[in-house]
Amino acid sequence: MDPELSVVVPMYDEEAVLPMFFERMHPLLDSLGLPYELLVVDDGSRDSTAALLLEAAKDWPQLRVIRLLRNSGHQAAQSAGFRSARGQYVVTIDADLQDPPETIAEFLHVMRERDLDVVYGVRSDRSSDSWPKRTTARLYYRLMCRLVGKQIPFDAGDFRMVSRRVVDAVNALPEDGRVFRLVIPWLGFPSAEVTYIRAERAAGSTKYNLTKMTRLAFDSVTAFSAAPLRLATWLGLLGGLMSALFVVGALVIKLTGRGVPGWTSTVLAVSVIGAIQLLCLGLLGEYVARLFQSSQRRPQFLVGYDSLEDQKRAEPVATR
Repeated sequence: MDPELSVVVPMYDEEAVLPMFFERMHPLLDSLGLPYELLVVDDGSRDSTAALLLEAAKDWPQLRVIRLLRNSGHQAAQSAGFRSARGQYVVTIDADLQDPPETIAEFLHVMRERDLDVVYGVRSDRSSDSWPKRTTARLYYRLMCRLVGKQIPFDAGDFRMVSRRVVDAVNALPEDGRVFRLVIPWLGFPSAEVTYIRAERAAGSTKYNLTKMTRLAFDSVTAFSAAPLRLATWLGLLGGLMSALFVVGALVIKLTGRGVPGWTSTVLAVSVIGAIQLLCLGLLGEYVARLFQSSQRRPQFLVGYDSLEDQKRAEPVATR
């Protein structure tokens, strides 16, 4: 029987948290009373995550393990889960248990009762996160709301439930490197929000360091807005205006004979104009890089193993 619910879980080096994750997720999904699959996407883990998943799948038929050939990133692992999920309802959740799995039951109730296509999990309390993470997250969502639009749910990460219509719409998008927390609200399907308190990571260490968060912010901005290009234009105009002022100042000093040609004005002019030019080139480079990656048409991820294929091959043997 095809599952009605698919729970997509990207994982990368999560061996420390897996026992606690299974302990909470298994009874919860069994209690929902509908066919389901727990679709774990192993994003090229270097520890024993894959081995523990395959061992658990022996006694848990609904546990489906997909292994990517290499570490492709959190959003790419979600894309792999979306392309492989079979359920009419699809939930995405991380394995660190900061987002409580028990909220899935509330997601399902709200979606069915109100006939929605998306239910977002919104963090009402992030006191478990460090101050730098809370601050950068707040800045990120404010920036996204300003650039992309007010439809972006504030403080909603990748914990959500979507319908099959949304999954098919996302999979049909031609773009690579999609950011799910922006793409799904942008589609405009009927949605609601469910608030929850974000807990501390159950075990292990976070895989989303400052570098990855910065990369996510750049991908979010360049994928959904041309505002940085317009900023480059305005900075260019500002640089031209400042250059004109420097020229006027230099002419006044020369004509009045009140100063000896010095290096201060030259250094200031070169520094300001040079900084603006480098910033503009950097912004343009981000867009050129995205165009270059799109022109290569390389797959965002490659699936190396899917335990569902093993189950299909074993079915004829079991029915003999």
